[in-house]
Amino acid sequence: MINHDLVIVGGGPAGLAAAIGAYESGIKDILIIEREEHLGGILNQCIHNGFGLHTFKEELTGPEYASRYINKVLEYKIPYKLNTTVIDLNGDKVITALNESDGLLLIQAKAIVLACGCRERPRGAINIAGSRCSGIYSAGTAQKLVNIDGLKVGKEVVILGSGDIGLIMARRMTFEGAKVKAVVELMSYSSGLNRNIVQCLNDFDIPLYFSHTVIEIKGKDRLEKVKIAKVDEHLNPILDTAFEIECDTLLLSVGLLPENELARNYDVNLSKTTNGAIVNENMMTSKEGIFECGNVLHVHDLVDYVSEESYLAGKMAAKYLNGELNLKSKVLTVNPTNGIRYTVPQLINIDDNYSPIQFKMRVSNVFKNVEIRLLVDDEVIFKKYKQIVTPGEMETLNIKEDLVKKIKQGSKIEITLFRRS
Repeated sequence: MINHDLVIVGGGPAGLAAAIGAYESGIKDILIIEREEHLGGILNQCIHNGFGLHTFKEELTGPEYASRYINKVLEYKIPYKLNTTVIDLNGDKVITALNESDGLLLIQAKAIVLACGCRERPRGAINIAGSRCSGIYSAGTAQKLVNIDGLKVGKEVVILGSGDIGLIMARRMTFEGAKVKAVVELMSYSSGLNRNIVQCLNDFDIPLYFSHTVIEIKGKDRLEKVKIAKVDEHLNPILDTAFEIECDTLLLSVGLLPENELARNYDVNLSKTTNGAIVNENMMTSKEGIFECGNVLHVHDLVDYVSEESYLAGKMAAKYLNGELNLKSKVLTVNPTNGIRYTVPQLINIDDNYSPIQFKMRVSNVFKNVEIRLLVDDEVIFKKYKQIVTPGEMETLNIKEDLVKKIKQGSKIEITLFRRS
């Protein structure tokens, strides 16, 4: 049995930032566990720029952004294990992990940060009819094949889903000499950042079909064509609108699933909306000493926000280990209403800690000319005007100490959208 004060599961941007946050808060006995052969996570295959504008005030590629945190971990000499998979987490904070060199590992932790990231939703989860021919990839898999392995995945491409990775791969495939014939989106709006629609589709004259979906895949050995149809207000295909596009490649960008198997096995309370853990403002889950952050908690649009949130999780894990958190405090539930799909955190401790709180949230649709309002006992204590809010862009409310004190003296918290006339 190996003993550590803090174990961080995941060596991507979330895990690295959490480790640095804990170390800079005084915790030195830390272990990072990463299942891949390098630290950095998904950023290693994201060779496009656009990272770091918030954190470093400059535009970086994914590997450049990751290297800033990896170098800090190396500077602090925080130990890590690569090519190591965590297969279990039990109620005594004992982690079971496996790798080729050590075999089976049992690691006793005093606190754990889950920074496991997320995975792509596969074809099987969306039930597209048709043959099981080659040429169908998740967008992230195609990205790895092109950017890491140097392979060409196709010549004529259709992309299903307008999430950020799908939009970015439309541009990347174009750079590789492929013809991207269409991006098809089930919803009436994009789930990606608006800047990616402009830079990855509009700049290359790639058509984007809203309220459409792929209803059939055709091909014997290799994909030959896809059938696309418009959908109605209930998202059901309107068959008489169907048309076919010839292509040899279909990329799926149809959502991300937080990798919460460990949390689920540990009976951590999970949100039905985000599929991540329900956490308080200290990033602690329903299980004492278990923290969660990054895309395993909720899917972020910017890695800068992942790093910020995860640094906080590491800092709070350090406070827990130092006995500085009030674990017996009563909690208030944050209620998202009227167009707010969810908030993180979902719970607020009522104690004497009036540090700033940042609420992160996503909306359920595209809304224009609105205020995001924070209400305590039906009184508006904070509001933020937005010309437009979309599901693809995460919104934040930064609440300062004086208003945090007011929140914690209340009995009901609500975050809502108010539509201006």
